[in-house]
Amino acid sequence: MRNRQPGVWQGLMDGQRERLDQLGITPLTPPAGPEGPARPSKTPVGAFEKGVAALAQYKARTGSVKVPRAHTERLGDGTEVRLGVWIMNQKTRRAKLTTDRLAALANLGIDWV
Repeated sequence: MRNRQPGVWQGLMDGQRERLDQLGITPLTPPAGPEGPARPSKTPVGAFEKGVAALAQYKARTGSVKVPRAHTERLGDGTEVRLGVWIMNQKTRRAKLTTDRLAALANLGIDWV
């Protein structure tokens, strides 16, 4: 059996670690693969990132960022993004978006002026 939170293991006292070790509980160690450490995934993680990926895909296919409100874009991993609704939501929230997110949208050609 392995401890799933290695940070907790270091916080235990020596006696506690010894008792857990006697029970067969050891700290989780990352597996060493032949390629070295795992690389971070390049797939979109959050809703904003999925929306940007969907918009980039739509733009590459159509040459435009004018998306009908009812349009749904299917990403390569099978995820469906209601792109038209997502763009309208970003427009509504644009005053609260970070500069990085605003820049990502501007780089794709979104202009709300």
